[in-house]
Parts: sequence; structure tokens; C-alpha cells
Amino acid sequence: MPRIIPVLGDQLSPTLSALTHADPARDIVVMAEVHDEATYVGHHKKKIAFLFAAMRAFADDLRARGWTVEYTRLDDPENTQSITGEVLRAITRNTAHGIIVTQANEWRLAEQINGWSARFGLPTDIHEDDRFLATHAVFATWAEGRKQLRMEYFYRDMRRKTGLLMQGDQPEGGKWNYDAENRKPASGGLLMPQPLFFDPTPEAQSVLTLVADRFADHFGDLEPFRFATTRAQALQALDHFVEHALPHFGDYQDAMLDGEPYLYHSLLSPYLNAGLLAPLEICRAVETAYYAGHAPLNAAEGYIRQIIGWREYVRGIYWLKMPDYVDQNFFGATRDLPDFYWTGDTKMACMADAIGQTKRHAYAHHIQRLMVTGNFAMLAGVDPRAVHEWYLAVYADAYEWVELPNTLGMSQFGDGGVLASKPYASSGNYINKMSNYCKGCAYDVKVKTGPDACPFNPLYWDFLLRNGEQLAGNPRLGNVFRTWARMKPETQDAYRATAARVLDQLEDL
Repeated sequence: MPRIIPVLGDQLSPTLSALTHADPARDIVVMAEVHDEATYVGHHKKKIAFLFAAMRAFADDLRARGWTVEYTRLDDPENTQSITGEVLRAITRNTAHGIIVTQANEWRLAEQINGWSARFGLPTDIHEDDRFLATHAVFATWAEGRKQLRMEYFYRDMRRKTGLLMQGDQPEGGKWNYDAENRKPASGGLLMPQPLFFDPTPEAQSVLTLVADRFADHFGDLEPFRFATTRAQALQALDHFVEHALPHFGDYQDAMLDGEPYLYHSLLSPYLNAGLLAPLEICRAVETAYYAGHAPLNAAEGYIRQIIGWREYVRGIYWLKMPDYVDQNFFGATRDLPDFYWTGDTKMACMADAIGQTKRHAYAHHIQRLMVTGNFAMLAGVDPRAVHEWYLAVYADAYEWVELPNTLGMSQFGDGGVLASKPYASSGNYINKMSNYCKGCAYDVKVKTGPDACPFNPLYWDFLLRNGEQLAGNPRLGNVFRTWARMKPETQDAYRATAARVLDQLEDL
């Protein structure tokens, strides 16, 4: 009798631990497109299409490698539309005597899997997801006893562990972090390469038809669809990024330009988070480019830090703090998410561009997420759980383990400082410095109060004032509160009045 091997939609890796512990001559891989996973939040149409198409391609790849794969499509009339239901069907039809599975990375799925043995009365071998550098236990050990869980120190441990950009026990170039050199604003005169895009395969085209039919009411534009859906294509996209965009990634990774959604970003995160690419193979390619003289150190270090530093760190935080983490709301924010987050219909140029490209591409880079859409939601007092659910729905690379800490912790400061040492709050000045959005905006970024003022300006001060009790002891905000105290009373009143008007008319901005 065989054992079954359920493979999830973000486990599309031929080296998956469950596969390495199974026997392709006897055991059976089970994969399924299910409604439950496509709708627990209203995922972007492109995200659903990408995952279904990549899953089908991966199933074909496994068959070519000698595996027996039982694959259930969404429109199969026998589909139970849940992962647990499809596992039960596979057990029954194959008279399976056990389950081999790689640990799920999202809490809700891990809880389902943990219950399978008792539910099905079968042994369930759950294997560590060794595609990550730090196990849950390793991260918990690192975090134990620390007053502050700062990513920088964790990142240094990961550099030592991997040897990436290391000279013995010292970092390449003598510094661990070159973030200070990665903040140049972009200008329209820069030559910006596009990521490598792909025409849909015949199978992907079939998926697009399915998604258009079944998920017509979901957010986002389905076409044009240009994602890689196979590992071979993802590797081509990696090579293209390293060759054409990596050399300038470091300098301009925080920059924003109207109508330029990608700049020098890689667009590899959907492939990495789904399993088509492995973190170390990406980092080794970037490191090789640096040592070959093709990319500067600030670009190579900055990119590697995002993967072995930040990505591993937020996963560690997620598993250390769940399941209560999702309900953290340090500021007690309760406002509903404005409707324009779903439509992009706003006169604020920065918000319209960031949301518009999200709608078109299921993508926005990290500064657009943090300092535009995230910053605005925090300043306006939006419930952080609503913000989290929006980010989880609209981006092709979003899975709760990576998205929740980034959104609730980093962007909304909902965890009160577990991830960030202070809220990432800013007025319109930061956006004006790092982008060209403000030049074409209906609001004037240089006007602080009144009807023509950039809404970020009064909301910045209103956010600090209404949360003054929670933030008063933050050492990084002392100068900010002292600046407020030095303002004339009439200036303070004007900020308060403008902020009240903005919040009252939020849907009309």
C-alpha cells in the first residue's frame, strides 16, 4: 500500500523534504486546486492564476521525474474544494497507509495538517521545510532572552552560517550593512530594464480561462498575464535580473517613479515564495555577480539581506508570535479600509499609482507598500487586521508567514515594536524626496494645512498626537514631539483642523 504526499501550492520545489523522504516507485503525490485556498481572502486574479498554472507545471515536472501524481483541478466535479477533503479522497481511493508532508508555512494550514493523524487514523510524518535557513527552533533559540529582536543581529548570524559575502569571519568590505548607500531617489532619465516576462503556456492559458470564469469578482486585472510558471522560466528570470538590473538595484531600491512599477527590482519574490526558486541559489547568483565585478557591493549585500536576513527573520517572528500575532493592535485603530484601496480612485497621485499598479500587476515594491499605502493606512488609523488582509489578497508574493509581520508589524506598528524600533510614519516630504509623484498631484506637498495640503502632512501630526501616550517613551521620537511643542498654537490648531477634515472626508480624497 502506498503513502500519499500532499504538496501545497507554495511547495513547488523538486527538493521538497517530503519528496526526499518518500519512494517514487511506491508513494503518490497529491495536489489539488481548491476553492478554500483561493478565497479565504479575495486573492488577486493574477495570483490565483499564477499558482494554479505553476502547480500544473510542477505536477508535470514530477511525472517526468518518475513520480505518480494525482492532480485535482478546480472544476473537477468530485473536488471537495478543501485540502483536507482532497487528502481524504486520496487516502480512500489508494487505500493509503500513511501520509508524508512538508510542514506548512501558514498557521491555519499547519493546524489542519497537525490534525490529520487523529482525523484519518493514519501515521502522518511532518518534515521540516528545509528550504529555509533557520528552523523554528533555531529562531526561537536566537530570540530567547533578547529584549529586542532586531533583524540586523539575526542577519549577521545568517551571513556567518551561509558564508555569503564573507571573508573569514568578517563581512566583505568591512561592513555588514550598506543600507545607507541604497536610498538614492530615481529620475525619469534612468535607463530601467524590464523584468523578463513570459507568454502564457497553453496550460497557463487554460488556467486564465478558468480564473476568468470562477473568480470574476476578485480584485485585479487578469491579463496581460506574464509570470513565469515553470522552474526553467524562473531561472531565466533570475539570470535576467542579475545581468540587467542588479548593478543598480542597491542605489535605487527605495526609489519610486510614476508609471514605472519595476525600476531595478527583480520580481522574483513570487517564484521564491512558491518554491520555483531556492533562496540560496538566488543569493549565490548575486554573490557571484559581485565577485565577477558585475555588481557593486551595496547592490549585492542589499539584495542578499532581503532574502537571508529580512525574509528569514519575519518568518521566525511569525512562528514565534502566532496565533495571537494577527490580533495585535497597539494603537487600537478601528477605521475601515477606504474603498479606494480596491479601486485606486483617489486624487492622491502616490496612492493612485501604487494601488493602480497593484491592480494591474499584483505587484508593488517594498517602499510603495511601506511608505505609501501602508503609511497612509497607519496615519489614518485603519484597523491593522484590515490592512493585513488587503496586502494578503492583492500581491502575488503574499503568504501570511511573510506578509503578516511585514504589514502588521513593520508597516502598521501593530505589534508595538517587535519588528520596528519606531513607526514608519512620514509626512508627504519623504514621498516627495523619493519619487516624482508629488509633481503631478492634485494636492500640494509643500502646503501643510488647509484644503490644498497633501493629506499625509496633517495626518502625520494627527497620528503622533492621538497616539502620544503610546509613543511618548520612544527614544527615536523625542525630537519629533519637541518640534510639535515649539509650534505656535495657531499652527497646531490648523494641523488639527485639517486632519479632522481629511479623516471626515477620507473616501473623497
